[in-house]
Amino acid sequence: MNHNSPTYGGQTPSPVPPVSPRPLHHLSGTRRVLSVAQLREHGVTAAATAERCRAGGPWQQFLPGVFLLHPGPATSEERLHAALLYAGRPAGTAVPQQKGFGDAMITGLAALALYGFSSAPPLPALEHIDVIVPSTRRLRSVGCVRLVRAHTPPVPEEVTGVPVAPVARALADAVAQLADAGTVRRLLSEAVRGGHCEPAAAVRELTLARLLNRPHVVDAVDSLLAEGRAMAEDRLYRLVREFRLPDPVWNVDLRLPGGPHLGGVDAYWPDHAVAVELDTRAPRQGEDEQWSEYARKREHLERLGLTVVYVTPRKLRDHPEQQATVIRTALTASGDREPAAYVVVLPR
Repeated sequence: MNHNSPTYGGQTPSPVPPVSPRPLHHLSGTRRVLSVAQLREHGVTAAATAERCRAGGPWQQFLPGVFLLHPGPATSEERLHAALLYAGRPAGTAVPQQKGFGDAMITGLAALALYGFSSAPPLPALEHIDVIVPSTRRLRSVGCVRLVRAHTPPVPEEVTGVPVAPVARALADAVAQLADAGTVRRLLSEAVRGGHCEPAAAVRELTLARLLNRPHVVDAVDSLLAEGRAMAEDRLYRLVREFRLPDPVWNVDLRLPGGPHLGGVDAYWPDHAVAVELDTRAPRQGEDEQWSEYARKREHLERLGLTVVYVTPRKLRDHPEQQATVIRTALTASGDREPAAYVVVLPR
């Protein structure tokens, strides 16, 4: 007799059955796309996962290490989550951050679609979802996921619950994949018109991505900068009107009587010798030369007793009251200065 087995009424009881794994129906309340690490956290073994992903089973493997907990096609949201779980999950480690997305983020056309760009294809129409990952990550593009490696990934924004690259970076990553000039122009134009980002920010990212050697991108950028300047001028007009500043003369050239050309300004108050110039420089080749030209003009005008106020499109958009105060202060202080040299004002 086995003395380790208790007897009851002379009978040996049946062996105690092993403890069962947690029933899989407890996952019904979670997201319908999970990584292998997340399944493990829920008590689902690799064997149980493989069994449920067999042909005709209730689950499917959508990407390496990422599973859909249903047999049908993935929704757009599930594709986004699956792409992030795949790209944000360092191999062989536990889920590093909430939701398991790690440091991955959506970029390119998928990001622009999430931001609501009408000129970007809708998410269901996209063959690929671009995802930014650190350049040190040992992963490869697979399935619908196209990896974009970054030495210094940007700080993501959260859109519809997922991390998304800032608009300017997403634009550059989208343009990198596009050869159609019309599409590139429409995307850049919508970014500015819709207030998603300033032209300078977009051009900075295009420059960093080395895309300004493509003729169709250069043409689109020239249109973008012209449109951005027109919008900035409109903001300056509204600022003068809404904050009841004295009316200036607009878009004029300044010259010394019978002397050299001093440069153009966007607004000028002759009675106060105050000029406003929009700083719409973009970080392209020749930026240093352009800034030097700005600095030389400002120095020359101020030696003649004129006050020059530089404003940026972004400050006009985000802090109009502050910019109006700066201009009003310059106008008010003009009475305390020595009279400025007489300059000729000509239409530009």
